[in-house]
Amino acid sequence: FRYSMAGLAAAYRNEDAFRQEVWLAIILIPLALFLPVSAIGKALMVASVLLVVIVELINSALEATVDRISLEQHHLAKRAKDIGSAAVFVALVNVVAVWGLVLFA
Repeated sequence: FRYSMAGLAAAYRNEDAFRQEVWLAIILIPLALFLPVSAIGKALMVASVLLVVIVELINSALEATVDRISLEQHHLAKRAKDIGSAAVFVALVNVVAVWGLVLFA
């Protein structure tokens, strides 16, 4: 538990994108809970937001590991970081899709 809290604190302190996504979650999760949608809809909406936070944590860990190995430019390091960023992007697209389907379908 301590290591997990230290990881969350480090991510919040050092990662701008993580901070932005935490604030997005602070807004969207209560909103999802108060919207007049089914319980399954609420669960899907909350889960999609939490997935973004999870993927961002993994991406941040990947980036820190790559930077720890070497700060020199290398095509494999760039590929790893780009793929991690793409995973976060797909998770964000998932939020838009889930919220859109729950709210407008």
